[in-house]
Amino acid sequence: MASKIFINLAIKDLKKSIDFFTQLGFSFNPQFTDQNTTCLILGENIFAMLVTEQRFKDFTKKEICNAHKNTEVLIAIDVENREKVDKLIQKALNAGGTAYMEPQDYGWMYSHSFADLDGHQWEIMYMDENAIPQ
Repeated sequence: MASKIFINLAIKDLKKSIDFFTQLGFSFNPQFTDQNTTCLILGENIFAMLVTEQRFKDFTKKEICNAHKNTEVLIAIDVENREKVDKLIQKALNAGGTAYMEPQDYGWMYSHSFADLDGHQWEIMYMDENAIPQ
């Protein structure tokens, strides 16, 4: 069983990405940060490595996806409550992100999503596990 997860995302501008996610309230691990990469802390053992496209090419033989045109991954983050979903989406929009989908309300689960500056899709959700239909 894995003890941590590191999602690697290709980005165009490290400083702009750091500024964007800082405005959303996230922090970074300076131990894994240099001029081409930063470690975005999503949770206790959940991280996104934001890697400039130039450096990202060192890790793959494939073309880098243009996330503005193609979906490479959907990143879903569970937060404490519905209000936090809406608050995080608003922060993303204020920081220059774009709304990706309309909010989805299933009663027991509520979600909304945004695309970051590089087009990566982030789904913010709240799930009440006690209310999941049987």
